[in-house]
Amino acid sequence: MKIEISKESLLNRTALFCLLFLFLQSSLSAADWSVTQEQFVMVPLSHRPNPLWFWNNARVEKTELESQMTAFRDQCGYGGLSILPFGENFRPEYLSEEYFTLYRAALEKAKELGMTLWLYDEYGFPSGGAGLINGDGKGRFMEKYPYETIKRLDKEEYTVKPGSKFQCTVPDGLLMAAVAMDTLTFERIDLEKNISGKELSWNVPEGKWKVMFFLCREDEGIVDYLDPEAAKHFINLTHDQYYKRFAPYFGNTLVGTFFDEPTLYRAAGRCWTPKFNEKFRRKYGFSPALYYPALWYNIGEATEEARNYLYGFRAELYAAGFTKEVNDWSARHNLKATGHQDNEEIINAVGTSADLMKCFKYLEIPGIDKIGGDRPAELFYKVVSGSAYNWDHSLVMSETYGAMGDIDWNEIFSIAMDQYAKGINLLIPHAVWYDTVQVTFRPELSHRHRQYADSLKAFTDYLTRLNILMQNDGRFVADVAMLYPVNTMQSGHYFDGPYSPYEGSVKIPELDYVEVSRLMFDEMGVDFLFLHPEVMEERCKVEKDKIKLQNKTQYGDYSVLILPACRTISLDNLKKAYKFYQQGGKLIFTTKLPEKATKEKDNKQVKEIIAGLFPEGATQHFRFGVQAGNKKGGKVLFIEKPTEENLQLAFSVIGYDGGVLFESPQKLRNIHKIVNGKNVWFFANPTPESVNAAVTLKESVKVGKWNPHNGEVTHGYPVQNKNGRTALDVTLAPYQSVFFVEE
Repeated sequence: MKIEISKESLLNRTALFCLLFLFLQSSLSAADWSVTQEQFVMVPLSHRPNPLWFWNNARVEKTELESQMTAFRDQCGYGGLSILPFGENFRPEYLSEEYFTLYRAALEKAKELGMTLWLYDEYGFPSGGAGLINGDGKGRFMEKYPYETIKRLDKEEYTVKPGSKFQCTVPDGLLMAAVAMDTLTFERIDLEKNISGKELSWNVPEGKWKVMFFLCREDEGIVDYLDPEAAKHFINLTHDQYYKRFAPYFGNTLVGTFFDEPTLYRAAGRCWTPKFNEKFRRKYGFSPALYYPALWYNIGEATEEARNYLYGFRAELYAAGFTKEVNDWSARHNLKATGHQDNEEIINAVGTSADLMKCFKYLEIPGIDKIGGDRPAELFYKVVSGSAYNWDHSLVMSETYGAMGDIDWNEIFSIAMDQYAKGINLLIPHAVWYDTVQVTFRPELSHRHRQYADSLKAFTDYLTRLNILMQNDGRFVADVAMLYPVNTMQSGHYFDGPYSPYEGSVKIPELDYVEVSRLMFDEMGVDFLFLHPEVMEERCKVEKDKIKLQNKTQYGDYSVLILPACRTISLDNLKKAYKFYQQGGKLIFTTKLPEKATKEKDNKQVKEIIAGLFPEGATQHFRFGVQAGNKKGGKVLFIEKPTEENLQLAFSVIGYDGGVLFESPQKLRNIHKIVNGKNVWFFANPTPESVNAAVTLKESVKVGKWNPHNGEVTHGYPVQNKNGRTALDVTLAPYQSVFFVEE
């Protein structure tokens, strides 16, 4: 039998299906928010924080660990733990069968209690040694894979006489390059063809020449972070041992992995890897040999290009080495992966994390460490959360409070709300301790500490409520983007600089992105996204007067682009910025205008574009810098001294009409997300003074007030429609915060 369906009937059915789909979507959304509100009030175990749990300086016993876990859940309000074996006197031996028997007991108890565990991958820190053996200072990794440990790039050089024949034995070590350079003209010659066996012979021409050998040599006994094969072997010694024994717990009771404090300041700040040249040739099609002198010296007009190639490629190897291998292994085993760098608070990141955004390119949950010792991690939260959004991730971790001493509750709450306002949404408290007598890094954040016992549950309830609204695939929303100036960092960096490797070796005076970030977010209440140059090139397009980040989840439209001191910039980035301005976008340069490109051949075009942005005779001079504009409404400003006052004036000049505006002198830290189709704003006052702020939101909405401190939800919060925006007053006592949720 043949059944015919008319076009009109088909259209009616299509319309019906669309209506049904929209109804189901709205019903599901309503159900989601009903559940979300219930969770917000009741604070379930599933969203509760999971602190590091140090198994420290003592023999761990099954009965005691089970007792502690029960108390951590019931008296502290923790929902999970990350077991961290630690200390010279820790027993049983790390990764022994007796150790795994205790770990199984912890897994079984966690399952019984409804808690979760995260797999911390090391005995102490940093990650990469697979624990010490017999107290001899050598780790399991070095013992089994002695040739896959961290390598150091050394330089040995000779000043040679012009017109002579120079001969020498090539120094020991894996030769990466042999280069002669005229220190007057910067002419460079690759001497590899002059080496026979271990002997170099070269007829020196006229000039002031030096001969340099660049050698990769063994250093300390932890994994080569730049080598994915070495990382796989480390994973086999550690992560695989857990999976071999505890596979049924993976993805349910055991939910994630945690690595701790890899860094490139090791090996005298000159971490390198034997396959660098081979992989470089494979990617770029030429040898990097003639660039090697730039790792130590100015080599003339090619300096910026050489350093961006070499340090940029090292950053890619670092991201695609240890970190990516751990992340990929975790994903294959149904776990999430997180971790953080060591010493993230270095403004020029090249000598420590290589690139504090790109190092997390392949990590599901980028992280940071907020610890004591006057280390201002809060200045870099936006860099790390920006890294997550750039590469389309939604979770951002912070290991928080370590080595800060017995700080008071005001500081504890202040740090937490500042982190969540800046994009952190997985706060891992540091820490709870098995042995509370021998606590190495205070505070000890458990029910056993007299200072914290009474209010700890209220704090973990607070974190849980923050997690419920922020720990999801909610889309970050802002109107301002700021270019992360890593190309300038790379072009200004060199090995063996005036500062210690721990301090990053080289400080670049004009770098102002951290201060501009602080002024905008902390003082002006203007949120923004750091854009990595690679992401701006590969994932962003200019559409009318917007820069559009084209991700699946963390996509966004940006109407203002800030280029903080960028002495060196990629031509592609600058062209995009120029096109954005031509089509009506707003550009703000600070401190230092671009002078050089990442490739020498592009230097002329960079100068031409800057001249085009600021044509002579078309600029107006202000006390903060210069301004130009075009017929499509585009505006470009240069702020030579980016103070708060000058930045405020600049935003006024460009007519900034961003998502969250403060109509009062008092400002609040804030973040805007879209969660399950609804707008969610978080406002925080991490200061000792009360704040009464008049706020307008770009969206015209009705909102409810959700209080994360006590779980109260008030629907129909009073607002006014004001010129198409939503106006509301936000009053917060010291160390208080609030959510406004679209209704």
